[in-house]
Amino acid sequence: MKKIYFILSTIVILSCSSENNSESTQDDFIRGADMSYLPLIESEGTFYKHNGITENALTTLKNAGCNTIRIRLWKNPSDGHSGLAEVKALAIRAKNAGMKVWLTVHYSDTWADPANQTKPMEWESLNFNDLKTAVATYTTTIINEIHPDIIQIGNETNDGMLWPEGKLTTNESQYLQLVQSATSTIRAISPTTKIMLHYAGIGSGATWYFNKMSSIDYDYIGISYYPVWHGKILADVTSTINSLSQTFNKKVLIAETAYPFTLDWNDWTNNIIGLNNQLIPSYPATSDGQKNYLLAIKALLKQTTNGIGFCYWGSEWVAFRGIQSTNGSSWENQALWDFNTNALPVMDAFSEN
Repeated sequence: MKKIYFILSTIVILSCSSENNSESTQDDFIRGADMSYLPLIESEGTFYKHNGITENALTTLKNAGCNTIRIRLWKNPSDGHSGLAEVKALAIRAKNAGMKVWLTVHYSDTWADPANQTKPMEWESLNFNDLKTAVATYTTTIINEIHPDIIQIGNETNDGMLWPEGKLTTNESQYLQLVQSATSTIRAISPTTKIMLHYAGIGSGATWYFNKMSSIDYDYIGISYYPVWHGKILADVTSTINSLSQTFNKKVLIAETAYPFTLDWNDWTNNIIGLNNQLIPSYPATSDGQKNYLLAIKALLKQTTNGIGFCYWGSEWVAFRGIQSTNGSSWENQALWDFNTNALPVMDAFSEN
């Protein structure tokens, strides 16, 4: 009898130990890649490779340790790319690959950023109350169709969205009402979906923006950090994340970042980065420099008060239209795949450790 009791006790102890170990090793740190162009690039015949062998780009990312795929969503894009149908299909692929889905809803038919927040053409003639209703209805459709793990309300909304009604510096109350229309809809139909607000930049501007958001119910603060635009001192990024998390009691992500592996080019589309003075001196534009930059970003986030992850932007945006193209990629030298579409060493930065 004592022997049986000992065996049963051992099983219980081992079971509890296994459960505790599972909880302690839960992977909550977001290591994301924006792959929004993937369907377009694949449709034009480009194949991605790993170690010189053709491999599904999402498989390469998953095997490297990437756990979240970020996808932009436009309302009625002129060519259908980044529209609801394409985004839903890519989201299903990401989920089937075992990764979470982070939607960046632009609330526009095209690029939304600090300088451009154009309403969808379909909503142009709506009065403000009808615009709020349209936001709620559209958001409902998104949640029900795609079921994202994270949803970003607008993209780089430094001065609001859905201009002119939702321009923050001139119509603050209306912008907040539009955001509230989206967030209350999400909370009602998908309480587990995490809601993010996104500011492009660091420092006092980010603090100013999130101060304005005090009445909004959201989960994550997202900031963009690109050395070429937001400064080359990583300590300033750390300081911003600590300050934002402490001031607003929110988890913080670097929602967009990237770095070049070369200053060369692979098509005739002008690149965003092509000069040494655009770089952080300690991270040259080499494959190792790119990898070490992203490792540094991951490390500083893990050392902050409440930093919970990053997303690499333009991951997939290789020179997919050939060397002669003037309408190809302005990001080819910052992608996660090289000029031969082979996965770069930077993939190592997506590892859990």
